[in-house]
Amino acid sequence: MDGQGKEGGGAGSEYEVVARAFVDYYYQTFDTNRAALAALYGNTSMLSFEGHLVAGAEGIGLKLAQLPFEQCRHSICTIDCQPTPSFPGGILVFVSGNLQLGGEEHQLRFSQMFQLVPNQQGSFFVQNDIFRLNYG
Repeated sequence: MDGQGKEGGGAGSEYEVVARAFVDYYYQTFDTNRAALAALYGNTSMLSFEGHLVAGAEGIGLKLAQLPFEQCRHSICTIDCQPTPSFPGGILVFVSGNLQLGGEEHQLRFSQMFQLVPNQQGSFFVQNDIFRLNYG
């Protein structure tokens, strides 16, 4: 599932459905209630945001809440995902898109990778999250 119609493991496979639902939820929440994103992470989670490493749900939530802008709107261009044998039931999700900051004229391109891992409640949490703006 890559948003551009290329093959990616069978349309509608369970991990693709989960990845799409996660991406939709994550960016809608980021754009409307960023503080709520902390609940998607766990104590062992790690975020690399523009090269700065933050660990744990509390630290990640604080980092996201303290980003130097209030309004943001994401538009997703592609979503690629794969099941991860190293975490049975886990899903690796790679997203590319654009984000528009409030009051800014130009959109910024970004890429983000998530490692989703099953939790004890039968859902998923974000174990790893890497975010980069794409320049050039």
